Amino acid sequence: MRRILALALLVLSAVAVETAATTSATLDGLYALVKRRLPDHASSFTFRLTESDGDSFVISDAPATHRGITVECTTVSACARGLYTYLTDFGEVDIWWTGSRLGQLPRELPAVGKPVHGAAIVPYRYHFNTVTFDYTAAFWTFEQWELELDWLALRGVNLPLAWVGYEYILIEVLRDAGLSDADISSFLSGPAFQAWNRFGNIQGSWGGALPMQWVNDQFALQKQILTRMTELGMTPALPAFTGFVPRAMSTLYPNASIVNGSAWSGFPASLTNVSFLEPFDPLFSTLQKSFITKQQQAYGTNVTHIYTLDQYNENNPFSGNISYLSSVSAGTFASLRAADPDAIWMLQGWLFFSSETFWTDERIQAYLGGVPTNDSMIVLDLYSEAQPQWNRTSSYFGKQWVWCELHGYGGNMGLEGNLNAITAGPIAALSSQGSSMKGMGLTMEGQEGNEIVYDVLLDQAWSSAPIDIASYVKSWVARRYTVEPLPSAAQEAWQILSTTVYNNQDPNSQATIKSIYELEPTLTGLVNRTGHHPTLIPYDTNTTVVPALQLLVKAKEQNAALAAIPEFVYDAVDVSRQLLSNRFIDAYTGLVDTYNNANATSDAVVRAGQPLMVILSQLDALLATNENFLLSSWIAQARNWSHGDESYAAYLEYNARNQVTLWGPDGEINDYASKAWAGLISTYYSSRWQTFVDYLASTKRLSRPFDSSAFSSQMILLGQQWDARIWGEGPGEHWGVSSGNVWELVNQILETWA
Repeated sequence: MRRILALALLVLSAVAVETAATTSATLDGLYALVKRRLPDHASSFTFRLTESDGDSFVISDAPATHRGITVECTTVSACARGLYTYLTDFGEVDIWWTGSRLGQLPRELPAVGKPVHGAAIVPYRYHFNTVTFDYTAAFWTFEQWELELDWLALRGVNLPLAWVGYEYILIEVLRDAGLSDADISSFLSGPAFQAWNRFGNIQGSWGGALPMQWVNDQFALQKQILTRMTELGMTPALPAFTGFVPRAMSTLYPNASIVNGSAWSGFPASLTNVSFLEPFDPLFSTLQKSFITKQQQAYGTNVTHIYTLDQYNENNPFSGNISYLSSVSAGTFASLRAADPDAIWMLQGWLFFSSETFWTDERIQAYLGGVPTNDSMIVLDLYSEAQPQWNRTSSYFGKQWVWCELHGYGGNMGLEGNLNAITAGPIAALSSQGSSMKGMGLTMEGQEGNEIVYDVLLDQAWSSAPIDIASYVKSWVARRYTVEPLPSAAQEAWQILSTTVYNNQDPNSQATIKSIYELEPTLTGLVNRTGHHPTLIPYDTNTTVVPALQLLVKAKEQNAALAAIPEFVYDAVDVSRQLLSNRFIDAYTGLVDTYNNANATSDAVVRAGQPLMVILSQLDALLATNENFLLSSWIAQARNWSHGDESYAAYLEYNARNQVTLWGPDGEINDYASKAWAGLISTYYSSRWQTFVDYLASTKRLSRPFDSSAFSSQMILLGQQWDARIWGEGPGEHWGVSSGNVWELVNQILETWA
């Protein structure tokens, strides 16, 4: 049957059909991708697997009698990357987060001519951070996952993280261990906060217990995701039992070695201080065996042997004694190998940076040294582009590690990147003396915007020399804006952005800039932040963002067809958003200066506050024109999992709302996952800033000081009220894209703020 199907689809010679028949079980997923994304060319591509070390491909023209393109490769992932190389370099089409444009490949396929060779410079090409599964993908359907996985496969990713559905397996393990459903329910966190429960940062939920309907639906989704990952030649990194357990475990097993973890980010004791079953206790190995066995029964025994397992993410160990640290990691790894003799432990290396005072070189060496061989562990150097740890740890003391780009704290959306760091940096690390670097990857917290920095890093994994940024950007823009002719103004806009906004060499302000209007208003501390929540603008807006936006508008005027390109419209909105965000800083500074003038009146403060409200109004109107910038999209995604149950929908909506605002019942991580979204600006940020302006004016009128504590409490209450709302209760909430003319709005923004 497969042989007949291969013949019908590919019109191959008898020899080629025989080859395809013997490998179709491996390549079926790739042929399905072609049919899915290139339906007009379902018979135009032939893939052949060859035996060789590493990941490599050769692209060539098919024999003249058959037409089409042949990709020979050593792995399915390399075949996918070879296909992508042809589509981008010869077909000049691409697939974006905003959707696939691969269907625009010319009907008459461009010839390759001389065969094109490509090879990965590292065996692992990694994607995802544990928290991406909440900041971006918390409410994704399989349709959204399908686009994501095709995007990853074509770019050559072969090691994606796969956390979805974890709670289903964990619940079964804990039930078998004797815990009641009530015990387990008290431990698990809500849908938008599960990553931090998995990390052992938080326990329990606010807004209601996690419904089993959610658990079951996510388990079913994970089966779809894993099937597609393996079809596309990826090896998913699956979760394992970490040791974090409900508090009732101590009562059920009084002799077990269970300690309480540290408090996390100001959460009350009832929601943090998570119980941790120490890995050298025999019960840990029992539960690990149960977890991995159940996971294998659910997904298959050959899906993966790589397991993600993080025990000290922003939580310090119970003891700093090096023998203790070594025994923890040794017990953890022994439990993995007892359950899966081929197990490899994958660890996010964030802890070594975020808690670097605790994690001295001696302690890191002891902890990593508990794993007996170097190829038994993969460390993700999570923040390599700005705060690498591989260089201070002698390449993680020989353990395999992956050079990673950390971006998008909380899914923040400011334009930012360092293209030079993510091209030259990995090459330098790979060639350094004694390097045990084995991969490159993306560990963004939230996958929002700034798509070029993600593309560059994944492409660098297939280039032994640092990518030439200028030529790369030129070809990237040409296939992003698929019009003929492409106005030179579009290229000029990105030449400016790539050499300024995307050339941020200040490590303290890297990882995406947060707009200050997304933060709780106050008189000090909002501007020029660096470090974990950067608001510092590391470029001159007048010579970067302004001319870039003007050039994008000029390009549209030169070729009106650009207005129909979703990626072009997205970029115009995004750059306009950044301009308004930066101008908000100027307006805010003007308001504060006015307020601090001892002679300023209440009316003067009100007038100084008006530009802030104008900017927020313009921002909301602008973002409402594009489906990628809507609060309603986020809320609708959450509510769509409710199966029509309104009380369940309200529960899901609360989770979605709370994450992007208070992040906790009482603002424990207030505004960390803030977003520049229409609807969120008009109904939440605008209300806070108007309240702030009114409060400042009232203190002038009543001759009383600004009470920051009282005002902050007022803001938390406002947030709690907003989080508790049901969609559509208030004005200005958008279910869909508004009818506003985006280009009129962009021109108005330029006229006012350029």
